[in-house]
Amino acid sequence: MKQTTERPVPRWAYGLAHAIPFMTLPSGLWRLGLVAGSSMGMLDDSGQPAHLRGFGEHLYVVCLTIFAEGVALITFGLVKRWGEVAPAWIPFIGGRRVAPYAAIVPAILGGLSLIAIWTYGFRDVFSDSFIPFGSTGAAVLMISCYAPLQLWGPSVLLLTWAYYRRRRQVSAPAALVSAR
Repeated sequence: MKQTTERPVPRWAYGLAHAIPFMTLPSGLWRLGLVAGSSMGMLDDSGQPAHLRGFGEHLYVVCLTIFAEGVALITFGLVKRWGEVAPAWIPFIGGRRVAPYAAIVPAILGGLSLIAIWTYGFRDVFSDSFIPFGSTGAAVLMISCYAPLQLWGPSVLLLTWAYYRRRRQVSAPAALVSAR
């Protein structure tokens, strides 16, 4: 891996940043199955296969999938140069150094939000009040596709910790000692 950041990125952090988009991919592919016209085994209130209705629902699911994958890809900023210096093409801030807390605070809030969202989302997964499915296999497929999302928030927090450690300022006394 070519070193382009100010300080070396730990190998585990680099690998984790590249794994995060693959955590969101299975659920996105599952949702796109709905867009393609499959019920993915879900049943509606009358016990019939559930399908998306209308252009609006289809558009919502596609946009949700693209948004989730885009947010997952943003975590590369915690291990890449553009997380330290804003890309030149960005108006007003392009080429300027990114203040560490401008990345750290949103990443912490995002990681904690993801933990809350997916903890809440999985609250009924093993109860009778979970989404009705036509078969156990369909339910297992859906749960398997969404289960990696449980790792997304903690992974963002781990990457944020590594970013913080890499970007933190050298303390003044240590800088004075090394200057002598």
